[in-house]
Amino acid sequence: QEQLVESGGGLVQPGGSLRLSCAASPSIFSNNAMGWFRQAPGKPRELVASITTGGTPSYADSVKGRFTISRDNAKSTLYLQMSSLKPEDTAVYLCNKDLPPGYVYDYWGQGTQVTVAS
Repeated sequence: QEQLVESGGGLVQPGGSLRLSCAASPSIFSNNAMGWFRQAPGKPRELVASITTGGTPSYADSVKGRFTISRDNAKSTLYLQMSSLKPEDTAVYLCNKDLPPGYVYDYWGQGTQVTVAS
């Protein structure tokens, strides 16, 4: 069955770092570009980083230079290394397929909470 299990979130001080992991079903992971999304209450979900099946990354301007996305195809695992964290990075972080505009996502994992605060 479909699985997207995010982990690695927590409470971190501004300027700190976290590494998030996403364990995905091979059927999801192996054939798709993947992305990290974040969502805070009252705000739309935002794609912050994506990576193609071949490993080419892309980043939202808000996280460029601070976040690094990577994937381990053998483990069907997606990673997000976050550094120089800011309070505005506070959100639930979720992984999923990165698909063209207009696609309606039918499944999400539980996400992992990242809170950046003193």
